Amino acid sequence: MPHVLILGGTSEGRALAEALVPYGPRLAVTSSLAGRVARPVLPPGDVRVGGFGGAGGLGRWLHEHRVDALIDATHPFAETISRNAALAAASAHVPLLALRRPSWAPGAGDRWHRVGSLAEAADALPALGARRVFLTTGRMGLAAFAHLDRTWFLVRSVDAPEPPFPARTHPLLDRGPFTLDGEREVLRRHRIDTVVTKDSGGAATAPKLTAAREAGLPVVVVRRPAAPEGVPVVETVTDAVGWARRVCG
Repeated sequence: MPHVLILGGTSEGRALAEALVPYGPRLAVTSSLAGRVARPVLPPGDVRVGGFGGAGGLGRWLHEHRVDALIDATHPFAETISRNAALAAASAHVPLLALRRPSWAPGAGDRWHRVGSLAEAADALPALGARRVFLTTGRMGLAAFAHLDRTWFLVRSVDAPEPPFPARTHPLLDRGPFTLDGEREVLRRHRIDTVVTKDSGGAATAPKLTAAREAGLPVVVVRRPAAPEGVPVVETVTDAVGWARRVCG
């Protein structure tokens, strides 16, 4: 039977697996998780956890497991995985699709400062007069802020951050989706004056942007990387299911 491999670990990846698994036994569905989260929410169907060993390892896995379609539903900032997927799919001659949730767009009253990287986000904080920062970029990449020893950071992530990270770091271990009332309380309780986020998109973590707008706080937004050249992109699970059905017959 046709075999679809989903590179997941996101809510979209789980929703895609939930939509495709009912097509069995006419369709085999495998979801692959990177294994960076200690207790991930597993999707239905077959699941593998851990890396492939780069583009070459993924290409061999596609060939050995007779994968007919590859869907990259990883986080919009999982740039290395997406690049490896494009190389592996090309070498194994497997059709590839990227599923990406839409980017966030600023609304009236937002004080957004767009930057190109975490390093640029760190550089922007002193000019904004940031003293108490709500850092919602995850536990990876905190080294970019480690030199800011005069700034206090509230770092929210699913698992505890590992060094290097800023000397004045307070971890907040939590998993979305988050509510607007909850985000308002986080900003108030910790006296936040600046928010730093990646443009992850989606509704699960968007309430912090509304809370920041209401409080009149500046938000430093890291732009997401583009999908690898030549890889088609869709923004909804419905479109990804339609693509898989066409590719797999």
